[in-house]
Amino acid sequence: MSPARTRLLTGAALGVGTLLLAACSGANGTSSASKDTINYALPANFTPNWILPIGTAAHLNTNNISIANSLWEPLIAYDGSTGKIGWNKKASIATAADFAADNKSVRITLGDRHWSDGKPITSADVRFWFDLIKANKTAWAGYTPGKAPDNWTSFKTEDDRHFTITFDRAYNPQWMLANELNSITPLPRHAWNKGSGPKEVWTYLNDAAKNISGYASNPLWKVISGPYAVKSFSTAGKVVLTANKKYDGGEKPGIPTVNLLPFTTADAEKNALRSGSVDYGYIEATDLDQKESFTAQGYQVKPWSGWAITYMPYNFNNPSMGAVFKQLYARQAVQHSIDQQSLAKVVLNGTAVPGYGPIPQGQPSDFLSPVQKDNPYPFSTDTARSLLTSHGWTEQGGVMTCSEPAKCGAGIAKGTKFEMGVLSQSGSTVTDNMMSAIQSSLAKTGIRFSIKTAPVNSVLSQTPQCTSGQSICKWQLSFFGTAGSWYFNAFPTGDSLFQTGGGSNFGGYSNPAVDKLISASTTSSSNQAIQDYSAALAKDLPVIWLPEPVYQVSVVRNGLGGFSQDSLANFHPAQWKWTD
Repeated sequence: MSPARTRLLTGAALGVGTLLLAACSGANGTSSASKDTINYALPANFTPNWILPIGTAAHLNTNNISIANSLWEPLIAYDGSTGKIGWNKKASIATAADFAADNKSVRITLGDRHWSDGKPITSADVRFWFDLIKANKTAWAGYTPGKAPDNWTSFKTEDDRHFTITFDRAYNPQWMLANELNSITPLPRHAWNKGSGPKEVWTYLNDAAKNISGYASNPLWKVISGPYAVKSFSTAGKVVLTANKKYDGGEKPGIPTVNLLPFTTADAEKNALRSGSVDYGYIEATDLDQKESFTAQGYQVKPWSGWAITYMPYNFNNPSMGAVFKQLYARQAVQHSIDQQSLAKVVLNGTAVPGYGPIPQGQPSDFLSPVQKDNPYPFSTDTARSLLTSHGWTEQGGVMTCSEPAKCGAGIAKGTKFEMGVLSQSGSTVTDNMMSAIQSSLAKTGIRFSIKTAPVNSVLSQTPQCTSGQSICKWQLSFFGTAGSWYFNAFPTGDSLFQTGGGSNFGGYSNPAVDKLISASTTSSSNQAIQDYSAALAKDLPVIWLPEPVYQVSVVRNGLGGFSQDSLANFHPAQWKWTD
C-alpha cells in the first residue's frame, strides 16, 4: 500500500475471522440492538490491527485510520462527510490556519480543547508529533523524500494555542492543508513522552501498538481527544468503541456504542445483512439485482463513491512492447478502443463513472479540466484502426503488424505485432468480465489482448518499476483496480503516480512537461495549474484510463443517518445517528 492517506486500494475485499453478534433480528427485519448501538460491517478480510495514529508501512488499511481518528482527532481533518471534500472543522483540533502572504509559512490556532484526563491540548502536543516524525521520518508511512517533514523547516511556538510552521518554499495553501498539514495529529505529550528522545519514544509507542490484545487496558490508549474510546479490540478484528464522555470537540457522538464487525467473506457479510444483525453493511455491484430484497427488510442501498481513479499502467520499459507504448498514436488507438460507457453501465452494473484522466470524476471538483471531462478519445474502433494504419500498421491474420517501420516509430521493427498482455487482479467476476469486454473491443481494432490473473498482492509484486534489462520487466500491463486503483488525499496530486521517478509510477512514464505541471500544482495558489495537469494527462495517456467503480455499495438500515459517505473511503462513527 502507498503512504498515508494517498493509497492503493489493494482489492475490494480487504480482516480475518467472521464474528457476528448473538442478537437476531425480528420478523420485520429490524435489529434487536437498541438505538444506543450500531453494528457496522467491516469489508471482508480487512482486519483492524493498529491503534497508534501514526501509520507505518504494514498498518495502512483505511479502517485503522478511521478508528485512530475517532480516538485522536487530527489537527486538520479533511473528509467528504458533508458530500464534498473539505476541511471538517468540527472534527479538527485546529480552528484556523493562516498562511503568510508569500505562502511560505502558516500560523495555526488551536481550539480550547482538552485530553480525556482533563489536561489542555496545547502547541507542545503538536510539537511532540512534529519532533517524533522529524526524527523517525523514514519509518513513517506518510514520508516521501522532499515532502513533509523535509519541507517543514521550522516549528515556532507562540503560546499554548498558537504556533507557526515555516516551509522551504512557497506552496499552494490548498495542497499544503489537504495533503501535508492534514497528516498531523496532536499527541498527549504528558502521557506518551516515555524516553530520553524522539527515537526512543518512537520505539516505545510502536512496541506498545503491536500488542493488540492490550489496546483496551493499556493506559497509553486511554488519554484521547476524539469522540470515542476503545472498549475492546480483538485480534480477530472485532472492535467495540464507546463514547468518550470527556470529549469537548464539535462532533459529539450520537450513538454510545459502535460495534465494528469483521468478516472473512462478502457472502458471510451478506448473510448477516439478511439476518438483520448488521445495521450498516454492503453488497457487491453484481448483487444490485437483489436490491429489493434488502429494501424490503428495512434497508437503504446506497453506492459509496470514492475519490479515486482507475487505470491500467503501461510498462514503458518492456523490452518487446515498450517502444510501441512510447508512441502517443498507439496509446490513442488503445484508448479509443475502450468503451467506457458500456463498461460502466453494463459490466459494472451502473455503479461506475467513466474516467478520462488523472482527476477523479465521481464527484464534482474545481480540479477537473474541461479537456478531461469531455473525453478527448471517445470510443471508436474505426478511429483506432485509422490511427494505426496511418502510422504504418497493416492487419495480418487479424492482428495489426508494423509494415512500414519509418512510420511506426523509433525502436519498432518491421513485423512487430500489436499484441499486449495484462496481469489482472483475480477474485472478482466484475473485473473478469471487464477484461473480457476490453479484449473483444481491442480485437476489433486489430490489437490482441491476453489476460492472466493473480491475487492482487501478486499482481503488485510481479509488475514493479523496472528497467528493460531486468528479468522482472517482462510485464506489459497491470490491473489492480477492482475497487479503484488509487485513492487520493483531498488534493489529487500526481507526484507519486506520474512524475518521473514517482514512488508509484509503476510503468516508468516520464514527461518533463508533465513534471513541471505537477510541481506547479503543488506550489501555485491557482487551480489552473492542476487543471492544466488534468488536461495534459487526459491527452498524453500515461496509462489506460478505465471507469471508476464505487468503493462499495452500502446497505444502511432505515433510520440511520446524520452523515454522508466519505469519498476518501473513511468512516466517521461520531456522525452516525438514529433519526427514528
